[in-house]
Amino acid sequence: MDCHLVNAGIGARAECGCLTCEARLASVCASLSPEELITLDAMARPVRFEPKATLFVQGQHADCVYNITAGVVRLYKMLPDGRRQIVGFALPGDFLGLSMHDSFGVSADAVDAVAACAFPLTAYARLVDAKPHLLRRLHEFATHELTLAQEQMLLLGRRTAEEKLVCFLLGMQQRWAKVGKFSVTVPLPMSRQDIADFLGLTIETVSRTLTRLAKDKTILIVPDGVRLMNVDHMALVAAA
Repeated sequence: MDCHLVNAGIGARAECGCLTCEARLASVCASLSPEELITLDAMARPVRFEPKATLFVQGQHADCVYNITAGVVRLYKMLPDGRRQIVGFALPGDFLGLSMHDSFGVSADAVDAVAACAFPLTAYARLVDAKPHLLRRLHEFATHELTLAQEQMLLLGRRTAEEKLVCFLLGMQQRWAKVGKFSVTVPLPMSRQDIADFLGLTIETVSRTLTRLAKDKTILIVPDGVRLMNVDHMALVAAA
């Protein structure tokens, strides 16, 4: 059965083209020539996911990889005691499902409306084998993800609540900038509970810290995000 029909669920078939994809320059696809993008486009199965819809579940057989082209995806693991640990948020340009194993290592849910291109894993693996420059690009992404994981470990273990939140906001601003959406207003479609789970805090602590940062005029809380009002100060806090 076609993987995009299994995983899209309530989502509808989306329109997409690799040559015109706005997320391409931030994705592994950036290493491909126009002719190679046409080949990639031929195997793509564009899909859409409604908010809260599941892309895949931890432990599920991995028959597809996904390139996120719009929206934000919540990545998380379920712990043995039933608790949820959010391990990251995928933005446009991020590739999901690439693993050394034949099953997904995390679960992925759409935070808001998400568009993605799904590629059959076997066909995509053949393409990677035939394109060494694509393999190098994937290696760069894997190295970057390892760096992010190391930074997250430091963030969880050695930072105050304010430092964690400031680092998170600056990090999200930088990640949106990579897909051409640099702004002092940082979109935060995820809930405060999501942010708390990601940072190892309680939702009450996240709310109190955001309120304090707003009171100090470091940020301005706006609908669906925050505006960074004192980036220089935030950079000093993050560097502490």
